[in-house]
Amino acid sequence: MNAVLQSSHASLARRMLLSACLCVVAVQTFVMSPLYVWAQKPEIAWSAQEKPIYDQIKTLRSLPDDVRARTTKDIALESRALPASENKLRLANYLASRATEGDFGHDTLQEVATTLAGALQQAPPEDKPTVSVDAYGELAQLVRYEHVQASLDTPQFKTAMTKLEADDQRRQKADFTLTDLQGKTWSLRELKGKVVLVNFWATWCPPCRKEMPDLNTLYQRFKDQGFVILAISDEEADKVKPFIAESNISYPILLDPGRKVNELFQVQGIPKSFVYDREGKLVAQSIDLRTQRQFLEMLGQAGLR
Repeated sequence: MNAVLQSSHASLARRMLLSACLCVVAVQTFVMSPLYVWAQKPEIAWSAQEKPIYDQIKTLRSLPDDVRARTTKDIALESRALPASENKLRLANYLASRATEGDFGHDTLQEVATTLAGALQQAPPEDKPTVSVDAYGELAQLVRYEHVQASLDTPQFKTAMTKLEADDQRRQKADFTLTDLQGKTWSLRELKGKVVLVNFWATWCPPCRKEMPDLNTLYQRFKDQGFVILAISDEEADKVKPFIAESNISYPILLDPGRKVNELFQVQGIPKSFVYDREGKLVAQSIDLRTQRQFLEMLGQAGLR
């Protein structure tokens, strides 16, 4: 009888110990989950000088394009006058991420790039690696793809530029096969002899939606000259189909729910567009929303006019 009781007690003890261990693991998993970490992240404390600039950047998308261009340049100059701080770098980086969403002029982009480069010089990357790494990448894109100048001679900036060059080399060699909403299969390399614009977008993305009518107009204008648009979304068909039907988009919409093609092209923000000429050479690309005029410039580099 005692042996039976001892065995029962031992079994109960083991179950209680196992239950306790599982609880500890569950708590650790919750504590370390990205959602928990994000929830515990303290809010940024903006100074009295910084907060109005932050609020202005947040509302840039709601402004008419002509007003937005002037406002973007003004914000760049205001941000540049701030005392050196981590927040100054945050604001300069945030502005740079919004400044390429349209055709606001080379002068505006140059002011934005100068402000970002200055903030990076004043805030060493070892202080806040996440903020500065993002900012170096943003500045490198402005220099490489928007053709602005940046007086910044640091290893981190050179690394960011080298990464972009390597990404472009992969995109030059890239090939993929995806199916569109009508069930037709498209392969990039099988379209040699045509001018191909590969566009990454999503239904939830305001800049993507804004540029789609211009893309559709250009598709109708040049499709008889061998122009193809392959617009790639990583969403499911039941989200994409109603949006496309309502928007009356006529160019092919391809689905990449597993994001394999997004990863192949190193797409981390949308919209992004890549133009291949009739020889299959990558001749132009955008890092953000483009206007019809800007798209025409890109297509001109592939011989379409």
